[in-house]
Amino acid sequence: MPERIKAIFGAAKLVISIVLEAAVEIVAVLAARKGKPYIYGLAFTFGAYVLYDLARLLQWDVQGGLLSGLFLLATVTALIAVWGLYRD
Repeated sequence: MPERIKAIFGAAKLVISIVLEAAVEIVAVLAARKGKPYIYGLAFTFGAYVLYDLARLLQWDVQGGLLSGLFLLATVTALIAVWGLYRD
């Protein structure tokens, strides 16, 4: 398969991923607003995924340390959200 076609398919998969991650983020915010505030942690986590994938798609020069910190924070907020679900 030519490199150009591989690049197009790669970008298309990334766009689909961004759309799905944004959808999860929106649904998580809606769920959190219905009395489950810990679900904001999942919204934050998927927002981080959207940001990361956008950075890849748009080829932003984002430092690894910044992304590592963002993903660490996203993991902590996801853990809090899952713990809240468990306790519910």
